[in-house]
Amino acid sequence: MKKTFLLTFGLLAFLGFSAASQAEEPIQQLKIFLKNTKSLQADFKQVLVNEAGQAAQTSYGEFYLQRPGKFRWDYHKPFQQQIISNGGKVWFYDTDLEQVTVKKLDESVGTTPALLLSGDVSLEQNYHMENQGTEGTLQIIKLVPKNQDSSFKYVTIGLDKGQLGGMELSDNFGQLTRIYFSNSKLNQPIAASLFEFKAPKGADVFSE
Repeated sequence: MKKTFLLTFGLLAFLGFSAASQAEEPIQQLKIFLKNTKSLQADFKQVLVNEAGQAAQTSYGEFYLQRPGKFRWDYHKPFQQQIISNGGKVWFYDTDLEQVTVKKLDESVGTTPALLLSGDVSLEQNYHMENQGTEGTLQIIKLVPKNQDSSFKYVTIGLDKGQLGGMELSDNFGQLTRIYFSNSKLNQPIAASLFEFKAPKGADVFSE
C-alpha cells in the first residue's frame, strides 16, 4: 500500500532478588497492562525511519482499541487512511485512491502489534520477551516472534508508568516504524459504530 504503515530496586529490601527477576518486572507490567485493558483511545504520531536512521515520513491520527479483536487507525495527516478490524476481517481504506482492501485478520496482521494489543495473542506462546531498560520515562520491552514466517523481525513496546507510551516495529523489508501515543483514555466507552466499515460509494473494493 502507498502509506504503510514501534529497575532498579532498593538495595536492602530486594537483595534477595536475582537479576532475572528484576528483568521480569517490565515484562510483568506489560502482561498486566494487556490483561487490564478493555478499551483504549489515543492520539498517535507515526514515524517511518529510513536506512540512514532519518525520518522519511511522519503521520498523525487517532487509534481506537476494543478488546477482543477490534481496532481502528484513523490517519489524518499528511494523508487520510483508515484501518479497521472487526469480526475477523481488516479493512484498509485509502481516501486518495478511493480504494478498499479487505483481508482476513490472520493473513493481514498475523502476530503483529495490532493483533497483540487487541487481545488475541499469547505473549509466551508467540514471542521471546526481553527487557531493554529505559528510554526517558519509558520502560522498553522487546518482543521477537517465535514464528520465523512472521511479517516482522521484532516489536518494542514502551510503557510509561504502566501505560502504553510507544511502539517500534521492524519488518522484514528493512523498514522501521515508530509510534508515539498521547492523550490516552483507558477503559472508557467507545461507540460500536467506530469498528464498522461500509465502503464509500464509488470506491474500488478488493478482497484477498
